[in-house]
Amino acid sequence: MTVYQQDGYSVRLEWGPDGVRSLAPHCAVVIIIDVLVFTTSVDVALGRGGRVMPLPWRDAEADERARRAGAVVTRSGLRRTAEGFDVTPDVNIWTLRPSSLVELPAGTLLAVASPNGATLCVRAAGSGATVLAGCLRNATAVGKAARELAGDGVIGVVPAGERWHDTGERGLRPSLEELLGAGAIVEAIGDRNRSPETELAALTYAAARDRLRDLLTNCVSGRELAHAGVPVDVELAGDVDISNVVPILVDGVFEPWAGRTDP
Repeated sequence: MTVYQQDGYSVRLEWGPDGVRSLAPHCAVVIIIDVLVFTTSVDVALGRGGRVMPLPWRDAEADERARRAGAVVTRSGLRRTAEGFDVTPDVNIWTLRPSSLVELPAGTLLAVASPNGATLCVRAAGSGATVLAGCLRNATAVGKAARELAGDGVIGVVPAGERWHDTGERGLRPSLEELLGAGAIVEAIGDRNRSPETELAALTYAAARDRLRDLLTNCVSGRELAHAGVPVDVELAGDVDISNVVPILVDGVFEPWAGRTDP
């Protein structure tokens, strides 16, 4: 055990791939948060009666396994440019973007890859922890479910963060939207023995609550999507507690938790 695992706290928070590596093996429940946009897309898809199979990014073998399982393998719907993102032409109707999923037919199994949220979900599942997908849309429902599912065990909160697209290393960029999503979920988990990292996220969300939509729109990630011509994805992501769906990863597929809670 090291200090990086935040030993002694019942609710812990750390960022990105290293956060999963450090926290997940010691947690009963791990919540992955990728507000713009993977976990928002999971909420939208499950709310339509679909299911989502998260895939590691750019893994052809995983894509083929998903096809054999009967899943529709999506594409991102966006491409990287020097300024951020642009909409990819000629893609399948279903993509990583939540706005592409608002009319998803019930019963659809989507296989969705992303470099942040989906990849982290796959890694977290390998730890043996119960994995939930959280965002602002389902923050209260996910926080309450995590507390029930964890019992006396530890809850790990992992904001995925973004990547620097204008550097060769493409390192982790801690992002405003993930911090706010994490804070909303930590607040919903309630008064447990929370690490300072989780306390800061909850305090940030409480302070920003009344300006949340404006902050999402004008933060770097929101401006990236607006520049790409898809500000509607940011609008969907900012609908706080509109959903009571709790996406739980079961045998590699997100489906609604049977103990669904009301926000």
